[in-house]
Amino acid sequence: MTLNSAMVLHQTSFSDIRGWASDNHTAALATFKRSHDEIRKTAHGFKREVQFGGTLQDWLAISEIAFETTDAREFFETYFTPCEVCDPVRSEGLFTGYYEPEAAGSLIQTQEYQVPIYRKPPELVALDIEIQTTIGLAYGVINNGNAAGFYTRKQIENGSLLNRDLEIVWLKSWVDAFFIHIQGSGRILLEDGGVIRLAYAGKNGQPYTGIGGVLLKRGIGTPETMSMQVLREWMASNPDEARALMWENNSFIFFRDIAVPNDKLGALGAQQVHLTPLRSLAVDRSIWMFGTPIWLDTATPPESPKGSEPFRHLMVAQDTGTAIRGYVRGDVYWGWGNEATLIAGNMKSPGRMVVLLPNALAKRQAKKI
Repeated sequence: MTLNSAMVLHQTSFSDIRGWASDNHTAALATFKRSHDEIRKTAHGFKREVQFGGTLQDWLAISEIAFETTDAREFFETYFTPCEVCDPVRSEGLFTGYYEPEAAGSLIQTQEYQVPIYRKPPELVALDIEIQTTIGLAYGVINNGNAAGFYTRKQIENGSLLNRDLEIVWLKSWVDAFFIHIQGSGRILLEDGGVIRLAYAGKNGQPYTGIGGVLLKRGIGTPETMSMQVLREWMASNPDEARALMWENNSFIFFRDIAVPNDKLGALGAQQVHLTPLRSLAVDRSIWMFGTPIWLDTATPPESPKGSEPFRHLMVAQDTGTAIRGYVRGDVYWGWGNEATLIAGNMKSPGRMVVLLPNALAKRQAKKI
């Protein structure tokens, strides 16, 4: 359900944002610049309708100033209007985490490496709105003028795409491949010391089903304790049932391997910019434009190395995800490595969100109230 400005956006002041003064605005500005370099060059996020996205012109003038400013905090406070986001449908926000998985891999199939990571097949295309409405799928294939859905996860993993030279790399574990799919990126560590960086290239268009929810319906675990770590532990303890559980999720992700000049750069997000740990946020892209600064006031999970702590930072919308839907909903990018995996895999924190809109856009939204 789409809500109007009056129901969603409540203008506030920077002085009323808890933790604002103590944040590292310079780090946020560096992430903002990465987004707005893309906006100045390609602006592909503006090719679709975004509820509170504004116009390209709303952002271009600010983008220019961002690259000239010497005071990050003053920049945000001068050119943006903070608006607390309220969702009358879901009174409490939800913030989860994601990361860039690492897994051992091989460029050739061997007895040890049997699990393929696939490129997107050329026949898999985005379907137009009329066809989507008819068959209920956003992606599929066109055969003799007729649209049809693509293979499911189970069909693909059972060999539907074999012998087509679509394999990028081979992994040891179906579980590792599954979580790379869920995160939408990956770092594959080769035996010779090389690293392959995987970036999202497309999906089969079949419905997404969270397998944690499947286990909960079977009476395994609780909503409070369910996490990626719990899923992995269950799969390790129940290897014969793990494949069938993963097949409950018909959605399947395809990748491309990308050249990354610096291993310290994060995964490539949906905005096609490299993500910054603790500064990049995945959002509902039908609501918020890529490149939008967003303040989060939430907490890290209790399983974090230092326990649950306040997480109050200025983020930048640079990514999205199938499960990221709603006004006060976000997915924090934690980076890569063991600590990022631990925190992201357990994070499901309530909180509040303040979006920073360009002054002209905020003024127009206020007039709609």
